[in-house]
Amino acid sequence: MNTAEKLKYYNETVNERLDSLLSRPDADFPVITDAMAYSVKNGGKRIRPYLTLITSELCGLERFDENALDFACALECIHTYSLIHDDLPCMDNDDLRRGKPTNHKVFGEAVATLAGDALLTYAFEIVARSNASDKAKVKATAALSELAGYKGMVGGQVMDLIGETKRLDRREYEKMNALKTGCLLRCTARLGLAAAGCEDADMYARCDEYCSCIGWAFQIRDDILDVIGDSEEFGKPLGSDEKNGKTTVLSYMSLDEAQELAAKLTEKAKAALSVYGEKASDLYDLADFLLNRRK
Repeated sequence: MNTAEKLKYYNETVNERLDSLLSRPDADFPVITDAMAYSVKNGGKRIRPYLTLITSELCGLERFDENALDFACALECIHTYSLIHDDLPCMDNDDLRRGKPTNHKVFGEAVATLAGDALLTYAFEIVARSNASDKAKVKATAALSELAGYKGMVGGQVMDLIGETKRLDRREYEKMNALKTGCLLRCTARLGLAAAGCEDADMYARCDEYCSCIGWAFQIRDDILDVIGDSEEFGKPLGSDEKNGKTTVLSYMSLDEAQELAAKLTEKAKAALSVYGEKASDLYDLADFLLNRRK
């Protein structure tokens, strides 16, 4: 199978688990689980859960290990919450996400905000209720708290907002990207390795380097696709960054230079895992797939 086929194959299991986790509405307020499920089930390639699962396999776990799967679903809940909040009128004010009305357009701003809050907190419940060891749960909780919090993704989102009102310099832009996009991707590897009971500091460092590089390359590709992508294929409306006056990689370089930088980062990512040879083939293929994606 190529990477697109593997993503679809893995996503079938991820989606089944997410469906199970989000199928417990309260009769007095079912709207909240409806809103949570609406965004969680709104397509996407599930890159982050896929990364968690194949990283756990790199460390020796069987495919679709239940603990790795739960950790992957927890991270997808956090990723989805970030998208719901990112689309709100007080942030990017987007009407569409992957071609469908954004959460607040369907459920209203108040419920959408609460749905994001609920997904964030539910992620930690999923980890806590998993059958993983206590040590693995602590590592997973620490990774989620740090990399999705103000020192990570949230901090990056704040820098992104600042970039709407003033031009970020190159250092600030790169830091924003490393936090907003890179941190959640780094978290995928930490969760996969934690689920596998990994104690190898070198493996953590190498996987962290890999995820940092593909995270940066991923954001560069996002910036490129916002200019050249098909709005029906891409996650957000075409040209929304320019509309919102955001700083992007194209504020500093041409399209060709940006694509060249993304390619160099992709090679650096693969080099970080070269010591694992063919065991890391899925991760090499994913890096190339993300570099060349059209949506």
